[in-house]
Amino acid sequence: MARTTGSDGEKTEAALREAAVNLIARYGYEAVSMRQLAAEVGVQAAALYRYFPTKEDLLFTLMREHMEGLIAAWEDTRPVIAAPAERLAALVGNHIRFHVARRHSTHVSNMELRSLSRENLTHILKLRTSYEKELRQILRDGAETGAFAVDDTAMTAMAIIQMVTGVIVWFRPDERLSVDEVTETYLAMVMRLVGAETKNQENSREKNDVHAFDEFRAG
Repeated sequence: MARTTGSDGEKTEAALREAAVNLIARYGYEAVSMRQLAAEVGVQAAALYRYFPTKEDLLFTLMREHMEGLIAAWEDTRPVIAAPAERLAALVGNHIRFHVARRHSTHVSNMELRSLSRENLTHILKLRTSYEKELRQILRDGAETGAFAVDDTAMTAMAIIQMVTGVIVWFRPDERLSVDEVTETYLAMVMRLVGAETKNQENSREKNDVHAFDEFRAG
């Protein structure tokens, strides 16, 4: 009986991608050879070229799948009808969880853009721009409704992306903080950055208003 492409072929390709992400994240793209990758997976070096004709094809596939996965995750998470602050909270939460779960893939996607040809780099940057447009639109909507105080949408969006992606540099799930706790802390910082009132600030203001009203009645 003929072997289908599914079974072994798909498993081997998946194993190659996973091994490549781990090796490149650890040693860097230039230092990792196709022969080293083949040895890691346990296949002949010549077999790699059936899946990825060149080493850059492999890198491009890893980076494209990372960005397409992030965009798809946001599509599944994005609130249909929500205020800007709710949409921003959803994006920040999704972004942090996605990248924490894909630490090595994130590292490769951020550090190895320089290794892509112009054509492949343009494709990846278009995907990034598409994703970042979502954040800029949320910031614009918040500024227009008065929910956010944002002077430069593009710069603020860039600062937020850099900040929430940077979680992977130091965060380890088995340490003192959970992903949810880290997300909550970073969300509070993002809200302060865009000039939005956080829940704690709102509660504090309400308490101050009540206190002032009680003093007025007492006087």
